[in-house]
Amino acid sequence: MIRVAAVGDIHMGPDSRGLLRPAFDTLPECADLLLLAGDLTRHGTPDEARVVADEVRGLGVPVVAVLGNHDHHDERPEEVTAILRSAGVRVLEGEATVLEAGGTRVGVAGTKGFGGGFVGRSAGEFGEPLMKEFVRYSRRCADGLRTSLESLARQDCEVRIALTHFSPVPDTLAGEPPEIYPFLGSYLLAEAIDTAGADLAVHGHAHAGTEHGMTSGGVRVRNVAQPVIRRAFSVYRLHAHAPAGEVAPSGTAG
Repeated sequence: MIRVAAVGDIHMGPDSRGLLRPAFDTLPECADLLLLAGDLTRHGTPDEARVVADEVRGLGVPVVAVLGNHDHHDERPEEVTAILRSAGVRVLEGEATVLEAGGTRVGVAGTKGFGGGFVGRSAGEFGEPLMKEFVRYSRRCADGLRTSLESLARQDCEVRIALTHFSPVPDTLAGEPPEIYPFLGSYLLAEAIDTAGADLAVHGHAHAGTEHGMTSGGVRVRNVAQPVIRRAFSVYRLHAHAPAGEVAPSGTAG
């Protein structure tokens, strides 16, 4: 059993320094790793990133993150990433990482993702160059997630997790105005997850959304935006799979 703590959309700034640290200090007692699902800062400034870095430095459990749209606002995502990595955070974008947590080999594939909407109500790669690029960017993010998950399948990971900021499914957007669904996620992310396979998908971004959802392929999806979970983090428990060639029960998430 692996215990996965996750939260997104903590939107930290200088005035929130130390706000989450007391809760994060309890992580070794209740979780084996921490996932940060983007929008860690308010405007993506280095000063805000340093607040986040101090909040998660030396927690005693591995920390894996993706950036969100707020973390890109100041147009310095590379600096934000570098600051977080200096605190030991594994920041992913179209990449994967493998770690040992709770005696389990866990693989996490991550991308910020992007919008575009969902099946039947999605943007198409047609028309003006800006619209084409919008959809192509979403597709590049999804392709990076798919290839990262596939790489984890070749590394004998007992648990595979997809970590994004934007949502892969409309289920977890319930509560948000339907008019903004195209700006909250993309079905391309779910296609990537179902094609490559995962035990759990975690995202943020939808502050007024719903915690629980599922891809059409049966992968559990959890919206961990802090305004949704209403706590410092949520913990999900997953059963590990046996390595390739062995038989193990399917992964489950609370």
